[in-house]
Amino acid sequence: MAAPLLAPVRKTIRTIEGRTPAHRDRAVDGLRALALLAVPTGHWLLGGFTLDPGGALHNASPLSSFAALAPASWVLQMLGIFFLVGGYASVLSFHRAAARGESTGHWLRARLARLGRPVLGVTAVWAALIPVLSTLGVPEATLRTGATLVIQPLWFVGVYAGITALTPYCVRAARRLGAWAAAPLLGAVAVVDFLRYGPYADAMPSWLSLLNLLPGWLFAYQLGVSWGEKRLGRRAAWVLLLGGTALFAALLLFFHYPASMVGVPGQDRTNSHPPSLLVLALAAAQSGAAILLRDRIARLLRRPALWAPVVVVNLCAMTVLCWHQTAMFSTAVPASFLGAVPGLTTAPDTAGWVLARLAWLPVFAVLLLLIGRLTRRFEAPWTGVTTARRAVAGTLAAAFTVFALGLA
Repeated sequence: MAAPLLAPVRKTIRTIEGRTPAHRDRAVDGLRALALLAVPTGHWLLGGFTLDPGGALHNASPLSSFAALAPASWVLQMLGIFFLVGGYASVLSFHRAAARGESTGHWLRARLARLGRPVLGVTAVWAALIPVLSTLGVPEATLRTGATLVIQPLWFVGVYAGITALTPYCVRAARRLGAWAAAPLLGAVAVVDFLRYGPYADAMPSWLSLLNLLPGWLFAYQLGVSWGEKRLGRRAAWVLLLGGTALFAALLLFFHYPASMVGVPGQDRTNSHPPSLLVLALAAAQSGAAILLRDRIARLLRRPALWAPVVVVNLCAMTVLCWHQTAMFSTAVPASFLGAVPGLTTAPDTAGWVLARLAWLPVFAVLLLLIGRLTRRFEAPWTGVTTARRAVAGTLAAAFTVFALGLA
């Protein structure tokens, strides 16, 4: 009975394996897929809701009640890996474009378009849905909660786009300094952290932390560029792994950095927005481990059954990033009309909530698959889309941004 049901799956696996070029770097694709899947898993596990007396949903976090869950964020915060792999893939793509005679500007426009289309799609669709949901009786506070959820992961796209534009300069730095090209970025973040958390903290302006945005997220990307330029080998990877781990432990034990890699309501310090030195320490350790494990991962992904899902995840990368919060929200909104539903609308402050949320994860995943089948088209080039329709999409996206940021 199972054999006929599995036949299409096996055929798909064989097709993907047959179409994979021999030179494809399976380890890098595997690392990217792992980092991508960590994003929805982290948001689904570490993000909850509370239900107010008026039936509206508000964002909440189990980390407020369960500090012991903070180590989970060390595993699920894999943006270091994502930027590492992004830098590696970008430099290879940059060189291939140059070999074809393409200009840097043409290459960059193509990369940014791939990032921008799905973002424009999700924000435009949400702008159109908000008045419909409001008409159906969904409270405004719930809609603002959903808009906040959707826009939260999208900051990453803007940062990644800005860093991608710096690829030619990263290549020059890598060729001149190798892996050491990332050291000044680490130093810059350390200086800013010292100023905002050290003895002069009270005299520092509130905007000072924003200076960490560029060097903080460029750090792992620069490591990836150096890796792609073959200027970062196993010896440097060991230094990154051991040095990053030691720095991470020291910052937690002696300098009292928050243990969670994501923001926790009620805490006056956060590690990720903007990135602190702890984020870079974790990124260094993750990058070192990834480089050292590259050959083993490549051998593992020679198995077609393991390689096929990696390909699928990579093909839907931006869809996963843009729509995973919508999948969770789409489950919570109907539940909010039923009242207290464990793991969805109850406060994330009990062990029972954690167990219930784990049970909801497959539901979120199935919904994301269904949503992805409809929205995957936003990742493809918008051929045949008229200028008028693009303008409408842009206007809707702008309206959603204004709503999500609380400006209207």
